[in-house]
Amino acid sequence: MIDMKHLAILGAGPGGYVAAIRAAQLGARVTVIENQALGGVCLNWGCIPSKALLSVVELGDKAKKAKDFGLLLQGTVSYDPAVMVARKNKVVSTLVKGIATLFKTWNIEHVEGRGELVDARTIRVAKPDGTTIQVAADGVIIATGSSWPNLPLFPIDGTQVITSKQALDLASVPASLLIVGGGVEGCEFASLYSGLGTQVTLVELVPRVLPLEDDEISQMMERELKKRGVDIRTGVTVENIVRQPDAVTAHLRDGFSLNVEQVLVSVGRGFNSRGIGLEQAGVQVGARGEILVNERMETNIPGVYAIGDVVGKAMLAHVASQQGKVAVENFMGQRRSIDYDVIPTGIFTLPEIGRVGLTEQQARDRCVANGQDPQQGVKVGRFRYGGLGKAQATGDIQGLVKVVADGTSDRILGVHILGAHATDLIHEAALAMHAGATVSRVAEMIHAHPTLAEGLMEAMEDVHGHAIHLARKPPSS
Repeated sequence: MIDMKHLAILGAGPGGYVAAIRAAQLGARVTVIENQALGGVCLNWGCIPSKALLSVVELGDKAKKAKDFGLLLQGTVSYDPAVMVARKNKVVSTLVKGIATLFKTWNIEHVEGRGELVDARTIRVAKPDGTTIQVAADGVIIATGSSWPNLPLFPIDGTQVITSKQALDLASVPASLLIVGGGVEGCEFASLYSGLGTQVTLVELVPRVLPLEDDEISQMMERELKKRGVDIRTGVTVENIVRQPDAVTAHLRDGFSLNVEQVLVSVGRGFNSRGIGLEQAGVQVGARGEILVNERMETNIPGVYAIGDVVGKAMLAHVASQQGKVAVENFMGQRRSIDYDVIPTGIFTLPEIGRVGLTEQQARDRCVANGQDPQQGVKVGRFRYGGLGKAQATGDIQGLVKVVADGTSDRILGVHILGAHATDLIHEAALAMHAGATVSRVAEMIHAHPTLAEGLMEAMEDVHGHAIHLARKPPSS
């Protein structure tokens, strides 16, 4: 009988559970240690539950426009938070059970409890019943993820001052809500709660919301949020908050004050690298607390790998999953590295945002750094949803497809989409970039009509001034 390599995985989020299944597929014996729920934050308190709730608001938005389409509905659109949360919980439960089933079919051992490295090959597990066991393995993958930060300025009480975890389980809709942080999470919750009828105020320290996105897309999203009634205050921060029995008073640094029912703190996450025995195993961490890894996802200790949010790269569920596959294949004797150049990102605001590659400003900055003229080195193509037959037919006319290209090689540098189904559409651009297709090659591909994907074709054509459904631009004088 051939001895199977034994892999222990600390954490069962989108990195850990995917790594476990891939390891089992490759013939390893796998033990997964998880002290919370299978699927981690993404499945239980992040990606999936927030999208389940947002889908209800999106449906409500369509119902409010039904009369314009000739669909007559009686009464007004209202929301039942209890039913919404119950449905969300059912979606999550179904997916968690799905992971458990996958573990069972692949003979993956799931140990419930809090794991801590004793050394580079041994994990001590404190189980819920108070007992302790040790798991010895040939290799270890650390996939402990990240968590909500504990900021002295915003003491989380779970009632008046909350994180996204509590925001997904509210029994009633607050009349007013202050969201601190205008990044991805903050803008998603602004879309959700403004849709439910809450008066939302969004505060962001830097001059614009979604500061990591393309400037043009960020400005469009700010306009869309304002249309939903969101009061956006950028370039300012919260000086302090004062909790009262029935409200929270927030004082901003610009002198503005407001009273709200609740404050949602959405200002980043911290690495779950403490208290898991990294010191005993000799695993090195960076200045921010992130676990340091190479391109093979291996730490400084051979046979010990780390993946997901805890390594501080692109903190996205799908990146964690890919890192897990890479780590496992290296553990199993293969040679594989990870490429961060083409990572599609989805932002589930209303409307959605899809993005891959460089922003226009990043592309121009790179030109300058390389001694090139950014006006010649970067070309941009745009096409608005309003020019698409499918968008007009479905009423989804608010949106933009933007392509950033290399002016010399015709290489696609980045694609940014704001509009209906943007998070799905972006994958055509990601595949094109991954395969090395040029702007012209994508533009030449026949796209089905009528579809929203035609917007990508038209934007690619616009890079060279050939978009069919764009009015002719007057010649420059």
